[in-house]
Amino acid sequence: MTPKHPNVLFVMVDQWPGKLLRTAGHPRVLTPTLDHLARLGTRYSRAYSECPICIPARRTVMTGTSSRTHGDRSFAPAMEMPALPTMAQSFRDGGYQAYAVGKMHVFPQRDRMGFDDILLAEEGRPQLGSVDDYDIYLSEQGVAGEQFLHGMNNNDYLFRPWHLPERMHVTNWTTREMAKTIKRRDKRKPGFWHVSYTHPHPPLVPLESYLNLYERAAIDLPLGASWAGEDVPHALQTIRDHWYTRYADDELQAIRRAFYALCTHIDHQLRVLIGTLREEQLLEDTVILVCSDHGDMLGDFGLWAKRLFYEGAANIPMLLVGPSRDARIGVNRVDDRLVGLQDVMPSLLDLAGLPVPASVEGISIVGNQRREVLYGECKENALATRMAHDGRHKLIWYPAGNVLQLFDLETDPGEACNLIGHPDRVAVEQRLTRSLMDKLWGGDLDWVKDGRLVGMPRPAASPGKGDRHFGGQRGQHYPQPPLDDPARMVGSPG
Repeated sequence: MTPKHPNVLFVMVDQWPGKLLRTAGHPRVLTPTLDHLARLGTRYSRAYSECPICIPARRTVMTGTSSRTHGDRSFAPAMEMPALPTMAQSFRDGGYQAYAVGKMHVFPQRDRMGFDDILLAEEGRPQLGSVDDYDIYLSEQGVAGEQFLHGMNNNDYLFRPWHLPERMHVTNWTTREMAKTIKRRDKRKPGFWHVSYTHPHPPLVPLESYLNLYERAAIDLPLGASWAGEDVPHALQTIRDHWYTRYADDELQAIRRAFYALCTHIDHQLRVLIGTLREEQLLEDTVILVCSDHGDMLGDFGLWAKRLFYEGAANIPMLLVGPSRDARIGVNRVDDRLVGLQDVMPSLLDLAGLPVPASVEGISIVGNQRREVLYGECKENALATRMAHDGRHKLIWYPAGNVLQLFDLETDPGEACNLIGHPDRVAVEQRLTRSLMDKLWGGDLDWVKDGRLVGMPRPAASPGKGDRHFGGQRGQHYPQPPLDDPARMVGSPG
C-alpha cells in the first residue's frame, strides 16, 4: 500500500436525521462513538439528501449524480442502475479491493455495482428476485423465515423489543460480516469497504437492552409550527392521511425512545469495526465517512418518515475522519458548507488519490470549492416537492396549489416561521426562486409560465381511507414469498 492510497470505510445508515447526534446538540440521544469521530474529524452541519427517499438517494451516492441524471426522484424498485461509472468501480479501477455489506437497494438485487462482492441485507424483499445473505444466515441458525415474526411494520411506527437472540439482529450481523471482510482482505491492496445498516429505519424493533438505556430519559417531543395546522400543502396532507394515527405525548416519546435505541445500537456496533481496524493496524491509515441516505420527521409538524425537505427528513449526519497524515480534513471541526450525497463519491476518490469520473456532478468536500445553492427534488405530479437552499435560507415549493415556504435556518432552526412575503426577505425569495426554476426539468417545466412559478391545481380533498395494502408489512418468510413484478409494488412510501 502506498501512502497515497489510504483505506476507506464508508458507513451509511438508513433514515437517521442529522440532528440526532449528541455532538449536534441533541439533548437525549446517546451517540458516543459518532461524537468521538466528530472530534477526530469534521462534522458537516449542512449536509442534505437531494432526494430524501431510499432508492434515489442511494443512486446518487453510488454515481455522484443528481436525480435528473440517474433517472429516479420518486422510488423505482424495478429501475436498473444507470450506465454511469460507480463509486465502487472507480475504486477498483484504481487498484482497490471493494466490498460491501448490508442494504444496497438496487435492482436487480445482486447487481454488484462494481464491488468485488456484496453481502446483502435487503429488509425482507425476496419478491424482487433474490434471497439475501442475512436471510440465509438466519436459516443456518435454525430460524428460517422468523425475521419478521415480531409483527412490526417496515414503514410504520409500531414498536417492541427484538424477538430473537442478539447475535441474530441485522445490526449485529452487518457489523460481524464487515469485520470479517476487513480481516480477510488482500494485504497487498488498499480497501474500500462499504457497510450499510438497515436501521434506524423501521421496523422499530431494538434490542431490549438498548430500550433500557432510555428507560429513565425525558424524551423530547416533536416540533410544531403555526403553518402546520389543518390547512397544509397537498403533499403534506397525503403523509398525514397515510400515517393517520394521532399519538398522545407519551406514545410519541415511546416511538422516539425505540428509534433512539436503534441509533445507539448502531453507534456501539461501529466500535467493533473501529476496533477491528485498530487491531489490524489499519486505523491510522483509513478514511472514515459516516452518513445517512435521509432522515425521518418523527412526528415533527404532524409528519412522518421522509420525502420532505424539512430538516428532520432532508438534513443528514455526515462525519469525515481522515488518515492521521492527511491535513486536508479538519480536526474537531464543524463545516457549514452545503453538502449533498452527490459529494460522497468525489470526496472519497479525492482522499484516495484517485481520478473522479467526468460524469460526477458532486464536488469534493475537502477542497476549497463551495456551491452557492443546493437543489432538491422529490416525487412527481401532485406529490412533488422542490427545494433551493443557499446555506442559510431554504425555499420549499409544493407545485400542487403552488405553495412556497421560506425558512431562515440561522435564526429559526426549527422551521417554525414561514417568511414568504416578508418584506425583509423579498430579495432572498426571488433569488432562490430563480435558482429553483433554473433546475426544473421534464414535466416540471409545465409549472412555469412567463418566468413565474404557477404550479398545478391542488387535487380535491378526499378522506384518508388508510393503507388497504398494509404497505411494508412482512409475514412469515419461510417458505419464501412468491416472486412479484417490482413495477407493481404498492403501498410503500419508499
